[in-house]
This record gives sequence, structure tokens and C-alpha cells, in this order.
Amino acid sequence: MKKQRRHHSTFDIAGFTYWEGCLVFNELKIGSLLRIEREDDNKFDAYAVALFYQEHKLGFIPRSSNKEISKFLEQGYTQIFEARINRLSPDAHPEGQVGVILFITPAEDND
Repeated sequence: MKKQRRHHSTFDIAGFTYWEGCLVFNELKIGSLLRIEREDDNKFDAYAVALFYQEHKLGFIPRSSNKEISKFLEQGYTQIFEARINRLSPDAHPEGQVGVILFITPAEDND
């Protein structure tokens, strides 16, 4: 039986106001795949994990949710997470405009 990806967490993108989200907001769709990258040189958050849509930095996984994820990424487990947009709220404050769902993918998908 094939294993299914598992829900890990949901959150709004932190810092969306300060990065490039406004440049690509109209391209974003429910289900759009986001890239996550450990940002170990971030002077504001030792566990910072940035979120990208294509080459555009949208912001970060919130500090309240990033510690565990950051540790996995730091240890080279870069393919176990799948981040996708699960909510777009154009009329909300920028920090609440984009919701993300983070999945843990099955091991056989990570080979």
C-alpha cells in the first residue's frame, strides 16, 4: 500500500509585507507549490525557514512553527516537506493574505 503524505502544519506566511509577495500575488493559486529553504544566516531568527514561489521570496514559516522544520533542513532532509498555498485572502492585512499547508512526504517519494 502506497503511503500518503501527512499534514504537518498550517500557517500564514510571516513577513509577507517585507518581501516579494506583492510582485507575484496575482500568479499565486490555491495549490501552488512553494520551496522552503533554511536561512541559517538570519540575524533575527536562528531557526528561520524562508518560503519561495519560483525565485520570489514570499516570507517565512512563522517562528512559532519553524524550529523542528529548521532542524530537519539543517541536517540535509530537504525533500521531506511539501509546502503549498491553501488560502488566498487578498482583502486581508498582508500578513494574513497567504495561508500555507505543510506536508511530510512519504520516504519513497524522497529517494
